[in-house]
Amino acid sequence: MDGLALGIEIGGTKLQAALGTPAGEVLAQERGRAPAGEGAQAILAWFEQSVPRLLAEASSRGRAVTGMGVGFGGPVETATGTVLVSHQVSGWDGVPLRAWFEERFGLPTVVANDSNAAGWAEYCLGAGRGTRHFCYMNIGSGIGGALVMDGKLHDGQGFGAAEIGHCYVPDWTVREPGAADELERLCSGWSIERRFRAAASTAPNPVLARLCGGDRERITCAMVAEAARAGDPECLEALDRVAQTAGLALANVITLVHPERVALGGGVALMGEVLLEPLRRHVDARVFEQFRGRYDIVPCALGESVVVAGALLLAPRPA
Repeated sequence: MDGLALGIEIGGTKLQAALGTPAGEVLAQERGRAPAGEGAQAILAWFEQSVPRLLAEASSRGRAVTGMGVGFGGPVETATGTVLVSHQVSGWDGVPLRAWFEERFGLPTVVANDSNAAGWAEYCLGAGRGTRHFCYMNIGSGIGGALVMDGKLHDGQGFGAAEIGHCYVPDWTVREPGAADELERLCSGWSIERRFRAAASTAPNPVLARLCGGDRERITCAMVAEAARAGDPECLEALDRVAQTAGLALANVITLVHPERVALGGGVALMGEVLLEPLRRHVDARVFEQFRGRYDIVPCALGESVVVAGALLLAPRPA
């Protein structure tokens, strides 16, 4: 009987551990939230509790776990499985994450950037099926990306690649001529919510005011999307700004590597067509003219389990 694998997701806010098959099928899952402000050690403590329960589940099925894949929310050194940095959670710099999991659970482990894991899952099992050249972009608490080139996950020099969120784009939030900032700091879910909440001196428009109960500190991206769908001009303008800026970065990616398909994931991308329609329009306006009509931009297909599915696919298998 074939062995099983464990897939791990360590995100800025979301934690997941899954028992599944090396083909990416999730059989059992544990979900949690990153303890706010408690850093890396609190997150690792959560996995010390959750992973043994999944190992016990495998044993109850009469199956052995033969490897573990980890999707980490930040750049990693692939060869050693060492975290380079987390831009969202403190305490991760230089953590030998692969060694930590292998020492505690005795399983061969692969550590990848979480966007690379998600992109590989979408390519193998989701929106990227049938393509040779594929791009994944997630817009959530942060912004990341992955590239599959000629059927292979592209890892650059072994420290990751396709860091779309860290591309510099024009910064429309300041008056300084020529100002630029990283895409993630302008278009991530956290940045969108921060701008709306900071506008406390003005009352939100009627739809958004109803959704947040008149308290701007409660505004979420989901509320912004719902208000935009109802025609709220403030929200429509804000999402068009996000689409224009993210579209510029994505148009540059398409111009450079020309994937057949781009799949968008993450919480902000779940806004649906109220964001995707203007994003497609702005990408089309800026992409290399000869590439227009030769790519498509679609939602991701795998939902909340996309990173753990990718981690299962990347987990080491017995020779």
